[in-house]
Amino acid sequence: MFVDRVKIKLIAGDGGDGMASFRREAYVPMGGPYGGDGGKGADIIFVADSHKSTLLDLRYNRVIKGTHGQAGKNKKMHGRGAEDIILKVPVGTVVTDVEKDIVIADLTRHGQREVIAYGGRGGRGNTRFATPNNPAPHYAEKGELGQEIEVEIELKLLADVGIVGFPSVGKSTLLSVITRAKPEVADYHFTTIVPNLGIAETKDGRSFAVADMPGLIEDAHLGKGLGHVFLKHIERTRVLIHVVDMGAEDGRDPLEDYEQILHELSRYDEKLMKKPMVVVANKMDLDIAASNLERFKERYPEVEVFELITMVGEGVDSLLYRVADILDEHVEDIVTEQSQTVVYKYEAPKRNFDIERINQNTWRVVGDLVERTFRQFDFEDEASSIQFGIAMKRYGVDQALRDEGVKDGDTIILNDVQFIFDEGMVE
Repeated sequence: MFVDRVKIKLIAGDGGDGMASFRREAYVPMGGPYGGDGGKGADIIFVADSHKSTLLDLRYNRVIKGTHGQAGKNKKMHGRGAEDIILKVPVGTVVTDVEKDIVIADLTRHGQREVIAYGGRGGRGNTRFATPNNPAPHYAEKGELGQEIEVEIELKLLADVGIVGFPSVGKSTLLSVITRAKPEVADYHFTTIVPNLGIAETKDGRSFAVADMPGLIEDAHLGKGLGHVFLKHIERTRVLIHVVDMGAEDGRDPLEDYEQILHELSRYDEKLMKKPMVVVANKMDLDIAASNLERFKERYPEVEVFELITMVGEGVDSLLYRVADILDEHVEDIVTEQSQTVVYKYEAPKRNFDIERINQNTWRVVGDLVERTFRQFDFEDEASSIQFGIAMKRYGVDQALRDEGVKDGDTIILNDVQFIFDEGMVE
């Protein structure tokens, strides 16, 4: 089964808690803190694999969870980090953050790895907090929560050449003739219900990937027929082969078919019209084909046309040579187009939190960074609470509150817990 779009939730593993312990051994005076750090939670990593051609594996795994890191141990021993989850996806997979509606990964090369959800950092053991002023801290950090993200995963085939046209004009037959692919071929509409991919090779040794797209019909860009589902696969091709049935076996006018397909492509994405295109005049063995081709050339004298009888492979070599030449002339096109689509999610924003005013004396601090940090501290321990306050000052939260107009004694809400803003504590 061909699956080219799924939506799943990814939950990376939490970091292990740090340990608060002390060295208590005979003949070891002033042993001091002895707790180790927690291990890192599992990342969820996508790896592009050229041997995969569908997202079927992910269709039935709507929630993928990473394992947690182990807690820190005594004797300054760190907890073991969790093993990362590796998900293999086809080359050409695009990952979009559903909430932010931005592309966060575009896997275009075999073996390319992208961390989609980061595992939480392990909490620090009390050994890390020892200072000359506080040589025996009784607190440790909890592990950081793993990243939770809902993503839409979409497959856009990475083919050099896309074959387009109306249903039953001979696209699949052409693919089977110029490549070793074996698509289903039959004399009824919509025989092709999924894209087929094959490798074509010229006699001088040049090869390229060719994709046969399901047939398009009028208003395909609006969701009619089958072709609209696969129009996105044409976006990444560098050359289009437009197959036209000059024999008019279905009683349609080949010129109207040609114009209608161009209209659908332009309505879906105007950029498709800028791609190099050659026209295959197919079924030239039929009686009416020659007169239809003459009319076509009169109306479109600038269009490059190749006469084919695909059933017997006649005219194929000249087509392949020409397509290979065009690909050589446009070798950088696909790389440039893809590089402009990705929004790099790892670029840190200037401020990782927001401040909302609820009423005159009540404020709420929200943001992934402060919420993750909040989870790491034990507020039943006074020293741990002080460390949390120091962390907030380091992130600039206290100064941001002042800038927003927060005054001494105002209520600050974080993770549904209320704090009193005390200038004497934060200065």
